[in-house]
Amino acid sequence: MIPAPASGHPEGVTNDEFRAAMSRLAAGVVLVTAQEPPLDAGDPQAPDAEDVGMTATAFVSVSLDPPLVLVSLRLGSRMDDLLDEQPHWGVSVLAESQRHIAGRFAMKGRLSDRLLFADIPYARGEVTGAPLVGGALATLECRTEQRVTAGDHVLVVGRVLTAHLPSAEGGPLLYFRGRYRHLG
Repeated sequence: MIPAPASGHPEGVTNDEFRAAMSRLAAGVVLVTAQEPPLDAGDPQAPDAEDVGMTATAFVSVSLDPPLVLVSLRLGSRMDDLLDEQPHWGVSVLAESQRHIAGRFAMKGRLSDRLLFADIPYARGEVTGAPLVGGALATLECRTEQRVTAGDHVLVVGRVLTAHLPSAEGGPLLYFRGRYRHLG
């Protein structure tokens, strides 16, 4: 048996080495959203449904027939827990002018989601009810088809139920070398 190196990983790559290597891969930035149902829909005193959102760069197209996408979520995150319970969610492909939205929903120890959505223009998805950001380059509504645990993340494969192109203005927001960037 080969002993594990000091990195703690039998493969020999450290967390820092892996992070540095992957930071060289430019990724598009999306906002994944869903609506958390009220705790007790029959109780008029129960809090209303709440919108939940998170910034993601690990988002890809998987299949054209049927139309499938994949997003990677940290295990135990609020979005992971929510999408484990309810299968409908939305994706807004952010434009370069929407860096503030990406940063807001990526903060650690952030404010409540209700406050995060307060001044962001959005429309409700016609199928999922998820908030879809106004001015996004594209919006998708999805239904979870499969969940696969992968290390400290879960890969959520979603069937695309609707796809719209609300804005043709500007380029995509990208994430490269630990910062938000734009083409140009």
